[in-house]
Amino acid sequence: MKARYVEVQNAGGPLTVVSREVPDPAAREVRVRVQACGVCHSDALTVGGLLPTIKYPRVPGHEIVGVVDAVGPDVPQWSIGQRVGIGWYGGHCGRCEPCRRGDHVACQNASIPGLTYDGGYADYVVAPAEALAAIPDSLASAEAAPLLCAGITTFNSLRNTGARPPDTVAILGMGGLGHLGVQFAAKMGFNTVAIARGADKEKFARELGARHYIDSTTSDVSAALQKLGGARVILATVTDADAMSAAMGGLGYKGEFVILGVPGKPVQASVLGLVLQRQSIRGWPSGTSIDSEDTLKFSEISGVLPLIEKYPLEKASAAYDRMMSGKARFRVVLETGS
Repeated sequence: MKARYVEVQNAGGPLTVVSREVPDPAAREVRVRVQACGVCHSDALTVGGLLPTIKYPRVPGHEIVGVVDAVGPDVPQWSIGQRVGIGWYGGHCGRCEPCRRGDHVACQNASIPGLTYDGGYADYVVAPAEALAAIPDSLASAEAAPLLCAGITTFNSLRNTGARPPDTVAILGMGGLGHLGVQFAAKMGFNTVAIARGADKEKFARELGARHYIDSTTSDVSAALQKLGGARVILATVTDADAMSAAMGGLGYKGEFVILGVPGKPVQASVLGLVLQRQSIRGWPSGTSIDSEDTLKFSEISGVLPLIEKYPLEKASAAYDRMMSGKARFRVVLETGS
């Protein structure tokens, strides 16, 4: 059986649609017939050849939703016909002892679709059984896909802070991550503050659930947050180091500045404020397949969904360019039509 795969044939090369033989799953592997795959900025690691460990040709894509099509030996927990998702840290099982203590490097199942094995820009993907997360029936495949990276990153980072409702939580940025972060924070019961550039975004921020809006082009972000009593958490979803530095002073006592976006230059911080107010700065990557299931369940219960633009699989190159342009509102998703 042959199917479509969108591969990068060499580092920095174009996305090319090819026909390949569909492989059978080996022991502890599952084959998934892909229905939708999100196009994430992290896919640039594969397309741009930014990691020397990637072996080419390689199929990008780590926000995968589909149906189990075949099951290899020694896979007791999954069966043909189940709807499943595979995310960025999908190869971290979340079940073994290293995963339970947070040592994902020691997890023997650690692998990432689109980087260490072929990802979801395809009709089929073969993945480790530990990578799979169950998808609630009520979530459409195209809407569920971005929740497996952008969704889990914002949801999981928030629930692992020390913030408790009704603490003040500020979301810095209103893009692909930020528009989900605002929704999650609001649905979790936080006093949610959205921070973005321009007054025109305020209406949209409030529609997502923000109680307060700060226009960073006209306001001192740190001062505005301090007028609200200081933020228990600032979730930085942007990649602008200056914007992060400008917001840092808005933290309150024991405030946490959690970085999700990766800036191209260092972030500046007042060490005196960090020491006297017992504040902290830390980063957050994503989560395990179990965390993916939690994210999807919370989204189903609360109604948190990404805003997406859909493209057919054969237009993966255009979809990728649209995502990289920064003009998408707000996540780009490929659909296979299966």
